[in-house]
Amino acid sequence: MHNPELQAALQWNERYAAQSVEQLTDLLRIPSVSAQSAHHADTRRAAEFVRDQLTTAGLKTELCETPGHPIVYGEWLGAPGAPTVMVYGHYDVQPPDPLDKWDTPPFEPTVRNGHIFARGATDDKGQMYTHVRSVAAWLQTAGKLPVNVKFVIEGEEEVGSNHLELWLQENKERCRNDIAVVSDTSQYGPGMPAITYGLRGIIACEILLHGPSKDLHSGVFGGSVANPANALARIVGELHNEEGRVQIPGFYDDVADLTPQEREEWSRLPFDKAQYLASVGSSETWGETGFTTLERRWARPTCDVNGMLSGYTGEGPKTIIPSWAMAKITCRLVPNQDAHKIVTALRQFVEARVRPGIRLEFKEHHGCPATVCDLTSPYMAAAKRAIEKGFGKAPVLIREGGTIPVAGTFKEILGVDTLLLGWGQNTDNLHSPNERFSLEDYQRGIRASTCLWWELAGK
Repeated sequence: MHNPELQAALQWNERYAAQSVEQLTDLLRIPSVSAQSAHHADTRRAAEFVRDQLTTAGLKTELCETPGHPIVYGEWLGAPGAPTVMVYGHYDVQPPDPLDKWDTPPFEPTVRNGHIFARGATDDKGQMYTHVRSVAAWLQTAGKLPVNVKFVIEGEEEVGSNHLELWLQENKERCRNDIAVVSDTSQYGPGMPAITYGLRGIIACEILLHGPSKDLHSGVFGGSVANPANALARIVGELHNEEGRVQIPGFYDDVADLTPQEREEWSRLPFDKAQYLASVGSSETWGETGFTTLERRWARPTCDVNGMLSGYTGEGPKTIIPSWAMAKITCRLVPNQDAHKIVTALRQFVEARVRPGIRLEFKEHHGCPATVCDLTSPYMAAAKRAIEKGFGKAPVLIREGGTIPVAGTFKEILGVDTLLLGWGQNTDNLHSPNERFSLEDYQRGIRASTCLWWELAGK
């Protein structure tokens, strides 16, 4: 920490801390809702803002057009022999609805109680922008970085990253690097910085059961034809047994179990069951027997119904046999599970339970495998040191139950692992009204990112 160049960069961050908040505020004002065509111009404006800030910082930049929203690419390659680090983030945001649940307008950033409130504050504009500020600190003080950096900031993460994979394939050599860095996760809790070293994968599908050609009177026709709603309820009810185990044949065949060391380390993490239940609004935990709540959330595969629809759901009774019933299902996958194998097994599970008189329509949606980083790599060790310097406390090592498909994409196309360094909190209302980001954590993230370039260089 006594290197004068690193010290100068850190001091620059402190001197211009207010400026970093002003710039983030300007970015948060842009309603870059990628899912809504009415905001396409705003989404492009956000891309141009990020490009301009990277250019001002000292990077060579380009706005790369795609059939959708553009990808911001920036690079500084003036450290021959040093590792090359690729920073990924996204400038697009979720729709802000429901607007009446926001205490202040979602695109009028407001600071209160030490947090900045706005859509995109933590997901992912605020977290991504810490890395923009850190490279600016190095280049504005030392005129160079300890490592080579490449930025890939997209505008379609919230709508499935539809064009990123093709763009990476077409720009494979240009994007080649030694390690990727993504800040789009969370700390374990307040004052507990974390490195997320594992993510679950996912498959998604939709089951549509067709029965009679139209809704039928349940008194006249009931008991003589199959009811799609009843049939769907039966199928869904058989997905799990009483111990919470998924009943799809072969579902657990390839599951990579947690190591004894992982289970021991996770057991030492502070976990308040009552607080957890209060935060989710539930009266009791439930899940696969034999595992703790954290183990179920982070490292066990799941099968969940995300939504069901059939028949009449309006006010009062309507005595019908509905003509169709639908369920949306996702399975979260853990290391070694194959997405194609699981979705095939799920389809076969459903097909075997379709009654006569019911026609099945099975739709497959997106899917990706789980990812786990090498805990013994020098890049992981460097990230630990950088976070401890930035936050004043060593990070804990955790997994997340969610899915960041781009981590798998980087592994598949570029052959690199991803350091998932989250500066936010799970309580930051991601995708919800009153999204926020702690300004103290924002500055800590900038400081940790500044130290990260030094540590990754092996200094």
